[in-house]
Amino acid sequence: MRVGPSAWLLTGRWGLLALLSLVFGMLLAVLRLPAAPLLGPLGAAVVLATRGSAVRIPRWAFLGAQGVVGVMIASYLSASIFHEMAASWPVFVAGTFSTLSAAALLGWLLTRSRLLPGNTAIWGSSPGAATVMTLMAESYGADMRLVAFMQYLRVACCAVIAAVIARVAGTPSAPLVVAQTLSWQGALLALVIALAGSALGTRLRVPAGGLLVPMGIGMAVRLGAHLPIEQPHLLLVAAYALVGWGIGMRFTPDVLAYAGRVFPRVLGSILALIAVCGGFALILARLAHVDLLTAYLATSPGGADSVSIIASTTKVDMPFVIAMQVARFFCVLVTGPALARFLSRRSSGKGQRDVSQEIHGK
Repeated sequence: MRVGPSAWLLTGRWGLLALLSLVFGMLLAVLRLPAAPLLGPLGAAVVLATRGSAVRIPRWAFLGAQGVVGVMIASYLSASIFHEMAASWPVFVAGTFSTLSAAALLGWLLTRSRLLPGNTAIWGSSPGAATVMTLMAESYGADMRLVAFMQYLRVACCAVIAAVIARVAGTPSAPLVVAQTLSWQGALLALVIALAGSALGTRLRVPAGGLLVPMGIGMAVRLGAHLPIEQPHLLLVAAYALVGWGIGMRFTPDVLAYAGRVFPRVLGSILALIAVCGGFALILARLAHVDLLTAYLATSPGGADSVSIIASTTKVDMPFVIAMQVARFFCVLVTGPALARFLSRRSSGKGQRDVSQEIHGK
């Protein structure tokens, strides 16, 4: 069977995509930025897509990868997290509400400025988990590409500032555990939940169901049935790569150029949010009697997934950080869609069509 020129071209593009993803991911890992397995492939996909060398990511693969990420988030949860919340619930309520309020205000101000189309600014400012917010945003009418741009720019800023605080405070790094021991039953159960759950979520037309339904099933299995959920590192790396490719391949030269134009103001809003959350961290450190880096990571708007990665590489109060981030994450999941609709209505709708036309070069 002879392979035509188009097949060779497609194979070359996939090879280049894999190579660039590996190079970008390794560079980000060397810089100690979190979510490098996702950001590297996302960047590689943006490069190819904006240069006319895009490849099509199969929908079933993109949805399955979302399911794997959903199960991964569920695997972070344990009964001790909820015990931590119950023991210090006033602190968690105040910390969660303060960060959400600051993010909502800045998102609303960006929407009022007509800098970004529709409710994109609100979803881009939501301090949940970057991957989840990006995937949910598309289901509620936001521009996934610009939401990803805002979310992952914030992740990078939060990671850099966390590294600076750790260096100034003299917080030692936690040992990196490379070896992984898995039970085949737990790994198989996690894979079944990821694939079946993403298919079910899509079938039922649940917004961002490819991610949220597996996450919900994983939580029920882990906390309700007390069954182990384990995932190989290579599976997570592959899932992050597919999610990054699926998002990055949607970029166009017009979208990339527009992101460059709004970059200064978006970066300014991100730094303002981080500064406000830093003030909350100072208060939290005194109220909860935790160290400054623990308080910063607990209130950080970087997102539950990326902050968990950062926290795991430093010696901080991990249960406290995860509990605070998870509490805020669930609040965003529950209130995010309604809040985005409310704030969008409160903003002037005039000019939103003009922004969309500007993005598409019209």
